[in-house]
Amino acid sequence: MRIFDTAAQEIVELAATGSLKMYTCGITPYDSAHVGHAAVYVTFDLLQRHLRRHGFATSCVRNVTDVDDDILRKAREIGANYLDLAAYEISRFDSDMARLGLMRPDSEPRATSAIADILGMVGELVDSGYAYVVDGWVYFDVSTAKDFGKVSHLSREEMIELARERGGNPDDARRRDPLDFVLWQPSLPDEPSWSSRYGDGRPGWHIECSALAMRELGTVVDIHGGGSDLIFPHHECEAAQTEAITGHDFVRHWMHVGMVRLAGVKMSKSLGNLVFVRDLLEEYSGDEIRLAIMSNHYRSSWDWSDRLLEEARARLAAWRANGPGNAGVEEVDSALDEDLDAPAAIARIDAQAAAGSGVSEAAALLGINL
Repeated sequence: MRIFDTAAQEIVELAATGSLKMYTCGITPYDSAHVGHAAVYVTFDLLQRHLRRHGFATSCVRNVTDVDDDILRKAREIGANYLDLAAYEISRFDSDMARLGLMRPDSEPRATSAIADILGMVGELVDSGYAYVVDGWVYFDVSTAKDFGKVSHLSREEMIELARERGGNPDDARRRDPLDFVLWQPSLPDEPSWSSRYGDGRPGWHIECSALAMRELGTVVDIHGGGSDLIFPHHECEAAQTEAITGHDFVRHWMHVGMVRLAGVKMSKSLGNLVFVRDLLEEYSGDEIRLAIMSNHYRSSWDWSDRLLEEARARLAAWRANGPGNAGVEEVDSALDEDLDAPAAIARIDAQAAAGSGVSEAAALLGINL
């Protein structure tokens, strides 16, 4: 199989022999899952199905970021305990994803379960000179990471601007460098807090995933990914801090999913232009939503519209019209081998169905039940 590796910036042969460890950045459970979330998790579900069909023993970890700025802000707004909010939204998310045909991850660890692991990593980074402490804040020193930028391939100016847009606060005067990032921070009076040698506080965002990935999968992950908005700063910072500890590459392949737009604008909570999976499921089946998502290549950014759902509904009816059969299986398999090309796979099923052949087995390779 060949996939596009973000760090390599090209399509490469998948480096795997028999077993494969995958880490997908999961949700921050403070609101309902939207189509952008679904596009990411459908993609990694399709990848895992394909790998398992070819005999790979896959271990998939999808974390839950149950303590960070966003969830604490939302909990404060609605007057709820942040863990109660997380539990409620996790339950809704799991239900929505199950209806889209997703297999359960092998592990779904929560950031709050890894505070001891996180503090162990932070301590090691401080003691080794990769991080520094200012007024109870702990920052990773990017000047110690000789290849910082190797995942995103962005210029320093581009990284600073993205950090500013995505909550990185490069203008913080405590930082030695605007790109230095938070490993540990003091908690506000109404926020959860854990004791540490730097003072009571809570973890930064990036260190949570590094700690969970190493605890669950070890020091090397075969495929790590998520939405393309995580390339910087999240995954760039993950790689830097983890490799500072291990001394070797953290991830063999970085894999990222394009953004979903609405009327040409990226879906985001701040803009309020979200299409929620739960709302779509009131009118369309999980298979129809899944197929609508897969009609776009996972790496592309694309526009969501109800037209995609109507096309998916008509397509499924055409596929079901011929009854069960195994036409197109090898063609679909070949398409998925080439950078998980689901649109090409769908086109090949369309052609077989139009010729009067049963395509139920080929559809099953896409996680679609006819």
